Amino acid sequence: MTDIPTGNEFSAATGRELESDHGKPRYLAYQRELIGPHCGRSVLEVGAGLGEFADGFTGFDRYVVTDVDSGAVERMKRRFADRPEVEVQQYDIDGRTRLSEPVDTLVAINVLEHIADDVTALRELSESLTPTGNIVLFVPGYQQLYGEFDRKVGHHRRYTPATVSEAARRAGLHVEVARPVNFLGAFAWWAAVRKGGAGAPNPRLVALYDRFVVPVTRALEKVVPVPFGQSVLCVARRTDA
Repeated sequence: MTDIPTGNEFSAATGRELESDHGKPRYLAYQRELIGPHCGRSVLEVGAGLGEFADGFTGFDRYVVTDVDSGAVERMKRRFADRPEVEVQQYDIDGRTRLSEPVDTLVAINVLEHIADDVTALRELSESLTPTGNIVLFVPGYQQLYGEFDRKVGHHRRYTPATVSEAARRAGLHVEVARPVNFLGAFAWWAAVRKGGAGAPNPRLVALYDRFVVPVTRALEKVVPVPFGQSVLCVARRTDA
């Protein structure tokens, strides 16, 4: 379902190697700030990669980090060896993988766009939730920003609040939040990827973006609703409570 060659899932989906974190501490803090208020006491993060997001996301009773890439899973086992609440599993969104013990919240950061049939994927993911559980999606925003990097890493689409909401509703979920985020990041992405044709992250530009752009957009979005952004945040809940 993910359309990524087996054995090279992490690199194919991110454009990075297993040995390297993406070096965006401020951006990760910004993501945690957006996602944290929507999480229950137990969390399943799918497509967690090297565990960078989970690394600073604490205070839960149970946190399950997963990835389809076996190399990424081994990296996460070492990374979280000293956190007893963290479980590391290999997990593919293929309809055959499901948690034996459901969680309150499922987090999927930059995952859904890799899946051709996103509605079926959301329906299957919801089977790992408690009856009152929710899914928090963080997905690339706006097809106008689709560029060479998106194509290279296997993005089927970029979303708007309306299109990600439609996918969630068709999967039988009730949408509670759907809004654009990372307003200034959209301009940086447009310049680097859409117009510049970048096919891989530039470490120097990534560091500059994290240092100067992220703090400004983070502060801006606390006081002003933004009309679009590099990403879309969606929170959707099971309706069979």
